[in-house]
Amino acid sequence: MSLSGRVAFVTGASQGIGRACALRLAKEGAAVAVAARNQEKLNELVAEITAAGGHSAAFALDVADEEQIKSAVKSAIAQFGKIDILINNAGITRDQLVMRMKRADWDVVVQTNLTSAYLLIQQVISSMLKQRWGRIINISSVFGQMGQAGQANYAASKAGLIGLAMAIAREVGSRNITCNAVAPGFIETAMTATLGEEFKQMAVKQIPLGRVGTVDDVAGAVAFLASDDASYITGHVLSVNGGMLMG
Repeated sequence: MSLSGRVAFVTGASQGIGRACALRLAKEGAAVAVAARNQEKLNELVAEITAAGGHSAAFALDVADEEQIKSAVKSAIAQFGKIDILINNAGITRDQLVMRMKRADWDVVVQTNLTSAYLLIQQVISSMLKQRWGRIINISSVFGQMGQAGQANYAASKAGLIGLAMAIAREVGSRNITCNAVAPGFIETAMTATLGEEFKQMAVKQIPLGRVGTVDDVAGAVAFLASDDASYITGHVLSVNGGMLMG
């Protein structure tokens, strides 16, 4: 799955799934622009990729800010010359039952998780069209496929990422650009670390493979979709959930 000569842009790269994706893409040979709000963690990630012989640069970015998105993408293209692969991974939660959910919590989750992906695609697409090659991968969630009580905002945003991937796949497929979604299930990350042990045990009982997933499980799927091995796959949702949801 060599990605040598490719340039990837990964959002939410300072931790969890985004960090694992950046490391895996770099391992496969891609130069990686890593973007997130935490500059210190990004610098540590760049140092790790560089120490392993890779090429990376950090871009401070709050994806809820449209001007920051434009600036970060422009800077990344100026530094690397192009963007071949976009990983829309940045995401947050603001959980609450819908009857108590504040409008601000709905807006910030949709803005961060979904609107940012549309804005980022808009910024990188001309670079991909110019070279007639591109890979866009939206990190969705199993809860965007099956819903989750207390997560109306999060589930809606993650379902939106799936619809967005399918629409973009139809728009740019003729230019050799694919757009897919990866839908992780229960993955061990900082976001899930706050959940109680009882909840985790209950979740594992619903997973046929009998374990919680790792960030590397997701990164492997992302690296595959970013490669030439996946050149005939577009508009697809790749579930990485241990069998938690099938069909």
